Amino acid sequence: MSKINFNYIKVIGLVILVGFLFAFSNQRNKTRKVSAPNITFLGENKLFITESNVSKLLIVNQQPVSEQSKEIIDLNKLESALKSNPMIKKAEVFMSVDGGLSAEIEQKKPIARVNTNESYYIDDEGGFMPLSHNYAARVPLVTGNIEKNNLATVFQFAKFVDEDEFLKKHIIEIRQNDNKTIDFKIRKRDFTVHLGTLKQLEKKLNNFKAFYQKALKDDILDRYSVVNLKFDKQVICTKK
Repeated sequence: MSKINFNYIKVIGLVILVGFLFAFSNQRNKTRKVSAPNITFLGENKLFITESNVSKLLIVNQQPVSEQSKEIIDLNKLESALKSNPMIKKAEVFMSVDGGLSAEIEQKKPIARVNTNESYYIDDEGGFMPLSHNYAARVPLVTGNIEKNNLATVFQFAKFVDEDEFLKKHIIEIRQNDNKTIDFKIRKRDFTVHLGTLKQLEKKLNNFKAFYQKALKDDILDRYSVVNLKFDKQVICTKK
């Protein structure tokens, strides 16, 4: 009679047990339900889009993602659904082993608001951003001859304003004329500033800052109806 190798039997039994546990765990993991999504907004922007808005975009088979089986969830499709929203700049969706779903959202940042026959924001990358029912951004109004598919000139000026603390504080309206030149208005003053083209933009605006500080000190800002920056070496003012 051959001798029974109990060690061999133990190894076979252990392999079978591990395989069973793995299969059981894998099946249980597939059928595990997804929890309600944990939504995080990145950055400091106010909420133009809410958690409720985001949750409504997290849809699988025309049903909310929560309480659906983990195995049918396609994270790439969920991210694409979020990015399709014109308020959202970036989106990432994650899922933990136990079915916990998380979404990280970065909203677009508006830097100007077009106020013509159509109203919308221009974001900090020069793109379109719709107005929000949840929050209104305090950014300069854009008026004049504006084409939604040709925002380059207005965007370049608005971007410069947004990145300059003095200009961001004072400029309240940007007007694009028919010839693509730019005028603007400042807070608490009646005069219009003719900027002209964007050539030598920084120099022109530095001239304006110097003029403003001197005229403010001399208390003569309210004497003017027009401040002309078209000439890069001087500021020409028209009195009321």
